[in-house]
Amino acid sequence: MSHDGVRPSATRRAAAFLLAGALTVSALSACSSDEKENRPLAGQDIAPAGRALVADGGTLRWAVDAVPATLNTFQADADAATSRVAGAVLPSLFRLDARGRPQPNPAYLESAKVVDTEPRQVVLYRLDQQAVWSDGREIGAADFAAQWRALSGKDSAYWTARNAGYDRIAKIERGHDDLEVKVTFARPYADWKSLFTPLYPKEVMGTPDAFNDGARSKLKVTAGPFALKKVDREDGKVTLVRSTRWWGSPAKLDKIVLRAVPRDERLDALAENKVDLAEVDPDDAERIAAAHGTKTTAASQAAAGAEREKAEKAEKAEKAEKAEKAAKKEKEEKDKKKDKKKDKKKDKKKGDEDAAEAAARRKALRRYVVRSSLEPAYTQLALNGSEGPLADERVRRAVARALDRTKLAELVLKPLGLPAVPVGSHLALAGQPAYEDNSGALGGQDTKGARALLADAGWILGGPVEKQAKDKKDKKGKDEDGDEAGEKDTAGSKGEKSEDDDGTYIVGEDDKPGEAEGAGDHGGDGRSEERAARSADGKQYLGEPGAARHGGAPGAYAPMGTAAPARAADTVMAKDGKALSLRFVLPSGPGSASLRAVGDRIARMLRKVGIRTTITKVPDDSYFKDHIASGEYDLALYSWPATAFPATDARPVYAKPVPGADGELKVEQNYTRVGTDRIDQLFDEALVTLDAGKERELMRKADSRIWAGAASIPLYQRPQLTAARPRLVNVGAFGFRTPVYEDMGYQERTPSSASTSSVPSATSS
Repeated sequence: MSHDGVRPSATRRAAAFLLAGALTVSALSACSSDEKENRPLAGQDIAPAGRALVADGGTLRWAVDAVPATLNTFQADADAATSRVAGAVLPSLFRLDARGRPQPNPAYLESAKVVDTEPRQVVLYRLDQQAVWSDGREIGAADFAAQWRALSGKDSAYWTARNAGYDRIAKIERGHDDLEVKVTFARPYADWKSLFTPLYPKEVMGTPDAFNDGARSKLKVTAGPFALKKVDREDGKVTLVRSTRWWGSPAKLDKIVLRAVPRDERLDALAENKVDLAEVDPDDAERIAAAHGTKTTAASQAAAGAEREKAEKAEKAEKAEKAEKAAKKEKEEKDKKKDKKKDKKKDKKKGDEDAAEAAARRKALRRYVVRSSLEPAYTQLALNGSEGPLADERVRRAVARALDRTKLAELVLKPLGLPAVPVGSHLALAGQPAYEDNSGALGGQDTKGARALLADAGWILGGPVEKQAKDKKDKKGKDEDGDEAGEKDTAGSKGEKSEDDDGTYIVGEDDKPGEAEGAGDHGGDGRSEERAARSADGKQYLGEPGAARHGGAPGAYAPMGTAAPARAADTVMAKDGKALSLRFVLPSGPGSASLRAVGDRIARMLRKVGIRTTITKVPDDSYFKDHIASGEYDLALYSWPATAFPATDARPVYAKPVPGADGELKVEQNYTRVGTDRIDQLFDEALVTLDAGKERELMRKADSRIWAGAASIPLYQRPQLTAARPRLVNVGAFGFRTPVYEDMGYQERTPSSASTSSVPSATSS
């Protein structure tokens, strides 16, 4: 899941996807018979080139987050690097096209189709007659059968992370000849094209020992354009070499070296010529653009937030330094002046060195361009509906109605020059056949509507708030070393009495004045939004320099229990003496700056309807495991990958949690802990229909009900930014399309290509 940079594994999504009240099926639709109305928001950016224009030879050094812990994609600790290796060295019977639709891979399949539906569904695969494993053995029914038995879930000795689809197979047998594989299903399965990709040899799948341990660091038998040469965990590299037994179009590259480079070290690795291709964060993309003397539409919010934080720290440090200097004795000042002449020479020398180093770094970064698209994944706001205020669907709906999803999408995507369109579906993205904007089932941004929902749930704007104990911190608000995680209450001490409180309640008490509607139009600078709010609501007088105040207008005191007027936009909602306060957990890592910026903006939006949020920033490595998966949050941001098979992959993400035999709630991957029997039923119906149109319609109905439950609010499709050598072709920001490894390489050097590759550019289309 990702917060940006941290998200649930795509492989585990299938191993583990709300409460709906009155349901209004959206009349809005992004789908129609005219496919022009449903296309990907951004195409892939890979510098496409025909194979004749790609040079033979060369090495591609490709940055990955880490050396994969396993090479078996069906194990729980498989990751993106595992999938990358598998895609290059193992059979993929189906690959996704530019719209995320599965298409037969002609390198392995002559055909694959449903040949019978009664009495049982039968799929007949006809393999390419040249398809062989690297040891010379033909790919055949024995390999399909071994993978089915390993993943069927019937033998617990196999440590599998997922078995969706394989558990529906009744038998696998040879067809008319060795090139045919006949798969008979015990129960109909709509997503049969998801199976056997990747396909492992029977040597890996044949026994539990081989499955569990044999393919963690070695793949002795492969069948792809590349073969695995070495996994070097000490040096952080995985080396793939061109396969000599590959029967398809020969790989253009000699080698692909996957090099482990953490996200916060990618820019250094690029500048130091350690990698040729690396997915980067928005701030790194901006620095590469700046090295070319160009920039994207605006500074990225993530980079801006980070730079703003640095600037504020520098400003504070500068003021402190000036104050200290002013307090120095005259003698100390004179001594400094004497030393200053000596120091000036040193500073000049150091400054020259720093300038030279910066210039060299910019020159090094000019060796790269940034290819940009939208990743097949979306970021959502998750609302934990298992307990507390969010257990009430009306409160969840109010949270959702407080959000301006367009502004949140613009915050992340507009600075990068990418389409800033909110995601309208949980189960597909724009361009995919199943996509339809069903957000109308919940409704758009509506501050008054949100407050009305809260009022209906018994929350009173400015209602009395009892004194709360201050010594109870979130038990998960500590990092791994026991240090307190960063916390920020977006509403200050609003509605709570201090230790020396005189028993009165301060109407509208807050550290900051309220924000007017539409104040979010001023970018990520909270101070500019605050100034706009002051100007809009006539509270300019509240911030007089040196005035001792709690936050409201001077003297605005009332007896305990007096409700605030409805116009006090920054007054908290209260019920039964408690303020409406939600724990908002965010990751603290360097690659999560954009998530934190989005989180801050969401907190301000919620504040306008009277919802207080306490933001807790936790380490990336514990964010998901210790907070999201364990349910220790009220609000959280993370991402889900898109899938061509939502009936299979999305079901565990939205399945209704049920108590297990031990009494514990089994949530699968539904970390919001909200679901309904009807949603489960719609997924089940979609899984068994072999009519693609009917399956899509069932998924759209399920999506409308997921929207109505208001536990998962899709926000925006994640940006995909990849730094690449200009001469690299057929590789970059892939979008939906599956990478074609044999076509990757370096463009042939010609006068035209040489001039093209030397053009400074922040992005390459």
